[in-house]
Amino acid sequence: MRAELTRLDLSARRRSLSGYSAGMALYALVVVALYPAFKHSTSLDNLIKSDSTAAALFGVTGKISSTGGWLNANLYANFFPLVMLLLTVGYGAACLAGQDEDGTLGLIATLPLRRGAVVVQKAAALALQAGTLGVVVAVCVLIGRSFDLRVSFGGVVSVSAAVFLLGLDFGLVTMAVGALTGKKGTAIGVGAAIAAASYLVSSLAPVVSWLRPARYVSVFYWAVGNGQVSGGVSAGDYAVLSVVGLCALFAAVVGFRHLDLH
Repeated sequence: MRAELTRLDLSARRRSLSGYSAGMALYALVVVALYPAFKHSTSLDNLIKSDSTAAALFGVTGKISSTGGWLNANLYANFFPLVMLLLTVGYGAACLAGQDEDGTLGLIATLPLRRGAVVVQKAAALALQAGTLGVVVAVCVLIGRSFDLRVSFGGVVSVSAAVFLLGLDFGLVTMAVGALTGKKGTAIGVGAAIAAASYLVSSLAPVVSWLRPARYVSVFYWAVGNGQVSGGVSAGDYAVLSVVGLCALFAAVVGFRHLDLH
């Protein structure tokens, strides 16, 4: 019984998870396969230098012709986190608030499970979905070593894990908002707005001086916004990402305990 809700949620999300994973796998393979054609190009590097603000908006930093710059600009700083957030924020809004609105959460609450256990199982389903997507991308990037993409196994795994935690954090934040309000639309709106603000602060902080102090409150900064693709993910990065997720999970548990179910 304790794992049944996780299994049911994963079964219901199987089609969407397969779609996200297949799409990301194809995109990641295209990115790593195209690298040899651009690794000696200086025109892209010059273009970035000429308009640093626009480049920063898309998460492009450093030389795009380098391995780290290429992966950061085309995968880890933008598209991969975006797809991860589409998956996790969508599920975070649907798993509690969405099920409450359609009347199925009330039935789940009649099971011999504490409400806290229900939230933990929903969080486990969220983590498994995000983890699956993260593994798919990591494997495809490692395949890039066959295309002259010089990446280390540990580096790819560490930054993919950071994006996994990033997605998990925003999914749990969205879940918490849904648990506190019981409204799916509100959960999606708040979760997406916080994620968008976090991305903009992290991306623009290097080129907008008055935003630089705010970068430390951006989850994106601790996942991919501080040169993690090239320099690696630190223990401090993982600690911040983990604490944010645990706080959001606690808020979801507290909110769900007091939620008046339909």
